[in-house]
Amino acid sequence: MRDDSGDGMSRSAFAPLVVIPVYDHAHAIGAVVQGVLASGQPCLLVDDGSHRECAQVLDALAREHAPQVTLLRLAVNQGKGGAMLAGFAEAARLGYSHVLQIDADGQHETADIPRFVALSQAQPEAVICGIPRYDASVPKARLYGRYATHIWVWINTLSLQIRDSMCGFRLYPLAPVIRLMGEETIGRRMDFDSEILVRLFWRGVKVISVPTAVTYPSDGVSHFDVWRDNVRISRMHARLFVGMLWRAPRLLWQRIAGPGA
Repeated sequence: MRDDSGDGMSRSAFAPLVVIPVYDHAHAIGAVVQGVLASGQPCLLVDDGSHRECAQVLDALAREHAPQVTLLRLAVNQGKGGAMLAGFAEAARLGYSHVLQIDADGQHETADIPRFVALSQAQPEAVICGIPRYDASVPKARLYGRYATHIWVWINTLSLQIRDSMCGFRLYPLAPVIRLMGEETIGRRMDFDSEILVRLFWRGVKVISVPTAVTYPSDGVSHFDVWRDNVRISRMHARLFVGMLWRAPRLLWQRIAGPGA
């Protein structure tokens, strides 16, 4: 999808890159990568300071599947958000136009990647965001706890457009993300997924919701810290609420005038 000028990608090209933040998912990541490759998309693994076993698995995947699979290694664990921010920057450096984010633990349905890509190609300025369809594997506390975030996101956007801000399976237009990264601070851990969607929405980026199957997780590894991450998420909602207050007139006008106002 690059041009032949040596200056990177043509501005009109649609070129998505799958970015997977990985932290010690040694037993699940291989199947996730195989699913991504089956979708026909290139893949960037962001090693978020994994321990030796997982780091070796990632090295082997990058060697075996080069050049379709590449590896970006962070020396120190940055958190899911920090890994994704590094992945966005690398995708921009390589000349990609869009980034598809998917988790490393196998909970997301890689067979849905072509559907996300097709929707993004049809509406390249929008974020395509998954709405989980859970099976019996979902922890009930996590399931019910999500609704508090849903309500806060609806308050902080004065809109119901973002139906689920916590699903880590989504496809971003890269240009507005890079602008956002350069101008604002975004949460670097489990507060990342909701915060970046709200801040993109505030900037007029449309969010299109797509149902997708989610299981919890295939390798039994979860890095969600019930105490610390819930505190982070609560603080994030408070920051966003303050931001919403001074944006409220414009957000209300957007609802009245419609997209593009």
